[in-house]
Amino acid sequence: MSGIYKAAGVDVEAGYEAVRLMKSHVQKTLIDGVIGGIGGFGGLFELPKGYSEPVLVSGTDGVGTKLKIAFLMDKHDTIGQDCVAMCVNDVACSGARPLFFLDYLAVGKNIPQKVAEIVKGVADGCILAGCALVGGETAEMPGFYPEDEYDLAGFSVGIVEKSKITDGSKSKAGDILIGIASSGIHSNGYSLVRKIFELENDTQILNMYSNELGKTVGEELLTPTRIYVKSLLALIDEVGINAVSHITGGGFIENIPRMLPNNLTAKINKGTWYVPPIFEMMQKKANIPEKDMYNTFNMGIGMVVAVDKKKAKDAVKCLEKAGEKAYVIGELAEGSNGVDIA
Repeated sequence: MSGIYKAAGVDVEAGYEAVRLMKSHVQKTLIDGVIGGIGGFGGLFELPKGYSEPVLVSGTDGVGTKLKIAFLMDKHDTIGQDCVAMCVNDVACSGARPLFFLDYLAVGKNIPQKVAEIVKGVADGCILAGCALVGGETAEMPGFYPEDEYDLAGFSVGIVEKSKITDGSKSKAGDILIGIASSGIHSNGYSLVRKIFELENDTQILNMYSNELGKTVGEELLTPTRIYVKSLLALIDEVGINAVSHITGGGFIENIPRMLPNNLTAKINKGTWYVPPIFEMMQKKANIPEKDMYNTFNMGIGMVVAVDKKKAKDAVKCLEKAGEKAYVIGELAEGSNGVDIA
């Protein structure tokens, strides 16, 4: 039967080999609570003790068209971190600690070594987030995806004490906004990125070294999304926060209001943080209006946190101790829900 299936484009033996190659990466992510290993029909995880009213928080996302850059560069060992980051950073915005992650990988052709590279990136992301990779699915779909392409998505489940959920309700006028630096573009806006660099017509620019960037354009575009889980949870425990926003698709303008009640607006002061050169490069190259930049990209800030004014200095110190670059970038004021960038 497997021979007939292989003739139809699905290689069962390649699937077995891919699982064998990825097992060592998955093993590195195991934490207390994991029951069993990969290979079963479901990933088992025992809820941790010590919670009076545990609330599960879930998040799901994919990598999006950043995958096209991975295809063009034939580099697949970091894109999995992007997938994990997009999920666990969202989960952490509720104050939750991610417990486990599952991925879904759909490929045009199952090349075991490539699949293992992708899963390595997923496992690396899970380690950075402190969660376990408890399972996943690799689907070989000939005729649906080109042989050298794939799609990658996943989801994560975290846990938080009900009384400690971060929902923005404690936010108030006068709160200080702290921006936590991004590692670059992260995983949003890549349909525009590909258009800016005209990658549909010529991919050579990916291999061009840029003195401005200190690396090739392709290396910059593939820089994986930073995972903020451990730093953010440390900030919540040690200092306390009133609201937090993950700056993803929609940039500042769409995401910051999501953390605020309707009677507050965010006043953002430009020039108070370092903007990586890739953003200015793209803006100049395509003559993009500034508002569109802030409505598409993170502009160098991956997370925005609102804290009591008296806690601002301690918050910055806490984040820096955790290895982050943090900046005071504005404050909250009375007004309709929105963002004022000036």
